[in-house]
Amino acid sequence: MRRKRRAHRWFPTASREASLVSAGVFWVAAILSAQSPLSGPGGAVHINNSDMAILETPDVRKDLQCTVSPNKPVLGFDLRFHAGYDVSIPLNDLSGGENQLTILFRVIPEARKDDPRYFIQRIHVPSIDEDAKGDATLSGMLDLGEGNYHVDWLVRDRSERVCSFYWDSEAALQAKDKQMELDIPPGFVERSQSDQFAPEPPIERVASPKPLSIKVLVNFAPQNADSPAMRPIDTVALVTMLRRISREPQFGKFSVVAFNIQEQRVLYRQSSADKIDFPALGGAVEKIKLGTVDLKKLSQKHGDTEFLSDLIQKEMSGEDRPDAVIFAGPKLMLDDSVPDEALKPFAANVDYPVFYMNYNLDPRAVPWKDSISHAVRLFRGTEYSITRPRDLWFAVSEMVSRIVKSKHGRTPTPVPSQ
Repeated sequence: MRRKRRAHRWFPTASREASLVSAGVFWVAAILSAQSPLSGPGGAVHINNSDMAILETPDVRKDLQCTVSPNKPVLGFDLRFHAGYDVSIPLNDLSGGENQLTILFRVIPEARKDDPRYFIQRIHVPSIDEDAKGDATLSGMLDLGEGNYHVDWLVRDRSERVCSFYWDSEAALQAKDKQMELDIPPGFVERSQSDQFAPEPPIERVASPKPLSIKVLVNFAPQNADSPAMRPIDTVALVTMLRRISREPQFGKFSVVAFNIQEQRVLYRQSSADKIDFPALGGAVEKIKLGTVDLKKLSQKHGDTEFLSDLIQKEMSGEDRPDAVIFAGPKLMLDDSVPDEALKPFAANVDYPVFYMNYNLDPRAVPWKDSISHAVRLFRGTEYSITRPRDLWFAVSEMVSRIVKSKHGRTPTPVPSQ
């Protein structure tokens, strides 16, 4: 059993190290090494004749035993179709000294057959005992725009044994979602994005003497309140919400307050910046230690409620008055809601729209309003339940429209003295 676990360990590490050949540039990603561009004269892509012959021949080969399971494209919160494959190879077929697997596949968009994309993945295989049992499993992912695609796929080892497979894939929006604008144009293929907190590219903003100022308060917490750690599935929707907001041309100034209610602390703060600093935010989120609370805070019977109350009061009563405040996060079920009397004095002076994007993958499991919902109601705010990608797209579209209308129709209100 020990050998089997050891043999499996190296595959997940390399499973998503795929790379893209785009515009004549061949990118190779190898395990534990940085990506480096490889191209021939004039930027041409070079693939050896034997590999190209296999890709061009519609026959399945099994010199190297493997089972390929294509994954149906699924639309993510980032408004990209995510597709890929899972591959299993019997460990005894890889037994012996160290080896190397090379995966090469080609994706041909039906609408752009003259512009195929090639991906390569190289995986180092450690020595495996002859009597090793079970299968090694690895995966690959890529991002697609809407459309139909054909995939030619192969894997070979150092002995030139080959396993090949071929399949067709369709990435299609439902009829009711056709008005959504995806992040990738139809018929385009891109490498799957691995860094959730990568910097945003420059955005062309709407010319205005005073750009719209947006403040976002995000509770970075897992869907399951009892989870011991933040998982990628917990952060991807929250980060995508921020990206959708940051990409709106109507918005020009951003304030971000990232907090964690379990730790009862603010993780990251950014005030009135031209763009959201995603790498800095990611560095702060990575330091979350769920289940770790200061002893002094732990001794407070309703410390989490007091923390939320103090945070809302501070952020809603500052002199820097935004054009809208947006709360975002998973459902937050505290033992006690923030007392009405603590927020009503501040709510009376708020003359800008307030929103709550409640990220809830399973609304039926906890159908009740949470603590932030209760607070937002006092500010006459609007709540959106974000369960599917379409929920996020329509919520942001409606928020932008309401914020713009509020800005143009509002007269300045003096800031009350505290």
